[in-house]
Amino acid sequence: MQNTINQNEINMLRTELELLMRERESLLRVTGAAAGLIAEMDSHDLPIRTIEAADLLATTINSLSEESLQDALSAVHAEIVG
Repeated sequence: MQNTINQNEINMLRTELELLMRERESLLRVTGAAAGLIAEMDSHDLPIRTIEAADLLATTINSLSEESLQDALSAVHAEIVG
């Protein structure tokens, strides 16, 4: 009986971990795409509200660890230039 409960708990944890890993991959792709968009933007051509939103996004992306940012860029096959 105890063995069955432990196996059920292990299976539930495994399922949850797989779900979290898929979610992480999705978030990395979104973050990588956002970082690429920010890097390509020319703020001279944008309305002030768009610049403010881009600045908030850039600040949030810049708060990531170097490893997380690299993972995000890798997820969308981008790289930091310069």
